Parts: sequence; structure tokens; C-alpha cells
Amino acid sequence: MDDQPPNKSFWMVPFTVQLTRGLLRDERSRRKTMGLSLVIAVTMMVAGLTVLQPWLNWHEHPWRFIFFWFACAWEIILVLLLALLDILLVRAKAREAQKVLRKEFSERGTPDSDSVLGKD
Repeated sequence: MDDQPPNKSFWMVPFTVQLTRGLLRDERSRRKTMGLSLVIAVTMMVAGLTVLQPWLNWHEHPWRFIFFWFACAWEIILVLLLALLDILLVRAKAREAQKVLRKEFSERGTPDSDSVLGKD
């Protein structure tokens, strides 16, 4: 009788999902990832249009050309999606803060509110 635990062959998938959740939920790490991805994307674009242009010759190396520019587009889309997520989360946080502030202000009232209502 063999009582060994089953071999987990896809351990990388849950790890990657948890890592991604951590990066997206933490504001500081999300913005660092966004900044690093932006630097990589700009560097790839500049290098692809200048220094690497002979290496990325479409007629000699079509797959290299396609792969490089696909990776560059992937980085740009990643930056755009992270920026969109950041904007949505900042707006949601601002709405929540505004709601709390309105509730706090309405509960506190003003110093003259009793005299205006005739409760001298």
C-alpha cells in the first residue's frame, strides 16, 4: 500500500496566480511594476528602431522580427492595463473617502444648526 501524497505537477500555476494578485493589490509594487515595464517597453522600441535594426531585418529573419515586436507590444499593453487598473482603483478609493467624509460631516452637524432649527 502506497500512502505517498500525489505529485503536484502544476505547482507553478497557483504560485503565479498568487504572485500576480500580490502585485496587483499592493499599490507600491503595482506602480513599480508599471514603471519598470514602461522603461523596458521604451528601451525595446528605441533599440528596435535603431541599434537592433540590422538584427531585426524582416527579409532575413522574419520570426525574430515578429517575436521582438510582439514582445514589445506585450509590454506596452501591460503598461496600459496596469495604468487603467491604477486609475480605477484610485477613483474607487477617492469615492470611498468622499462617502466617509460626507457621512462624518452630516453626523457632526454645524455649531449653528441647533439655533437654526429653533432648539435654543
